[in-house]
Amino acid sequence: MRLFYGNDHAVFVLRGDEAVDVTSLLTDLPHLSREDLMAALIAQFDAYRAQIESFVKAATGVPLSSVKIQAPLPRPRNIVCMATNYMEDGTLPEPPPINAFHKVMGAIIGPGDTMILPDAPASNFECEAEVAVVIGKRASNISEAEAMDHIFGYMNFMDGSARGLPPERNVFFQGKSRETFAPTGPWIVTADEIADPYDMAIQLRVNGVLKQDFNTSDMAHNIARCISWASSIHTLEPGDILATGTNHRGLSSIQNGDTIELECSGLGQLRITVKDDLHRTWPRETRLERTQKGLPALPPQTSGKYAKDAVEA
Repeated sequence: MRLFYGNDHAVFVLRGDEAVDVTSLLTDLPHLSREDLMAALIAQFDAYRAQIESFVKAATGVPLSSVKIQAPLPRPRNIVCMATNYMEDGTLPEPPPINAFHKVMGAIIGPGDTMILPDAPASNFECEAEVAVVIGKRASNISEAEAMDHIFGYMNFMDGSARGLPPERNVFFQGKSRETFAPTGPWIVTADEIADPYDMAIQLRVNGVLKQDFNTSDMAHNIARCISWASSIHTLEPGDILATGTNHRGLSSIQNGDTIELECSGLGQLRITVKDDLHRTWPRETRLERTQKGLPALPPQTSGKYAKDAVEA
């Protein structure tokens, strides 16, 4: 099942190229506003699934193109993002130590929305392609053997990043937790619809040019390990998001006016735009292309506020 928000946070199910509004079935779920309904449904999905499936088969849908699709989980309690969690196409000699960081709820945006690059002296900005896990059951200190049973579904996730902010090593909070830096969607795909989460193709395009192209089979720490480890640090609740990391070799700088498209196997396409009121610019090579040329992986800013008179060899 593919669940999403649209048209002022009505809950829809995707049926072919139509959207079926199931909000009326969910009014007895505890919620303060419709933005909370999706997480409430996830927490009690087993009790509602049969009714939803029956309703969707008989209901009149509307063309998907007529619905303004919104972020599937606009107010998650936790957004846990795995850090350096790929073997970089098998080029790393061993898995890096497991690590993660948080993003703030205000970082969430949805399909068709805009990532805003802040007025900050970053060396450059990047947008990382990731598969995100949506937690379905409360998880606290669970084992790896239990972990996959706590997954409700999967969705596309982009990790906006400001690189190289001073002071040195003060990176994750100010580089990752900016507003609009967590695009998600277009929908959540329930776990039963994904045949093998360890064999999912991930592709990210910037202005139609393929930049990232990798597979979840290259993860350094698999999904079960990530969930188990995260749950040993703090409890994961239904509707929480755990982004599983990215392959850094295809990352490239993003800038004003860019259109970014992410497609992960079976999860649909997430498209956003980028806005930078400072109109800063950077070279367009990927990290891999730059290192193959003998250049630093992160490019120098070529114009706009904070640009330096750097000359590359």
